[in-house]
Amino acid sequence: MIPEFNLKNKTAIVTGGCRGIGKAIAIGLAKHGCNIVVSDLLEKPAVNTAKEIKKLGVKAIAVQTDVSNKDSVNNLINQTVKKFKKIDILVNNAGIFYPTPLESMKKQDWDKIMKVNLDGYLLCAQAAFPYLKKQRSSAIVNIASIAGLSAFAGSAAYNCSKAAIIMLTKSIAQDWAKYGIRCNTICPGVIVTPMTRAMLKDKNFQASLKIGVPLQRPGKPQELAGLAVYLASDASSYMTGSIIPIDGGWTCHL
Repeated sequence: MIPEFNLKNKTAIVTGGCRGIGKAIAIGLAKHGCNIVVSDLLEKPAVNTAKEIKKLGVKAIAVQTDVSNKDSVNNLINQTVKKFKKIDILVNNAGIFYPTPLESMKKQDWDKIMKVNLDGYLLCAQAAFPYLKKQRSSAIVNIASIAGLSAFAGSAAYNCSKAAIIMLTKSIAQDWAKYGIRCNTICPGVIVTPMTRAMLKDKNFQASLKIGVPLQRPGKPQELAGLAVYLASDASSYMTGSIIPIDGGWTCHL
């Protein structure tokens, strides 16, 4: 029997969940019965997304969170457990991106990207661990990037942060499998989000997509949601430590 994508009565935290990829994943999980905690630095959009999710017939709350701050992450976990009594799924998605040319990159630029994109994933995983462990069948879904597989020019800090997420995923899979915690990573290609909007307006970049991406277009956030639901559900119960690109074929060249 093929397991169903049934997430009814499960609780998921989605960081960076108020828009873009995070919002699409949160909605995808909710459509399969999951209660959602929308975690984001942007409080009002997070509240609005939680309201939208409630219309799908599940419970949802918004928690303003700075994932690079341990106290803020602890508050996220405390608010989640206070409301839902448990945590079944953690989607680490919150991240930042801005060009950081290697030759002129300042240490503070490197630190800022690493604190959000990498440290944030670690802090959330560690804080959620006691509750994920209790379930004996829980899932962490990390959102990395194909930039962690093939370096983008002018983005050294971002590339390194995403490559590190891939290794963090494998480390969590190794260390926490004995507790029934699975951990997998999605590596999106170029996806239409607020973070990529300016880049996608560049005609040279548009031309490069047609050359480098077999499907000849950027992806939509909703096109990642199905895989996230699969990885969060028992349908993927024998998967952990996997790194899966969704990139229109970009990584065919690797």
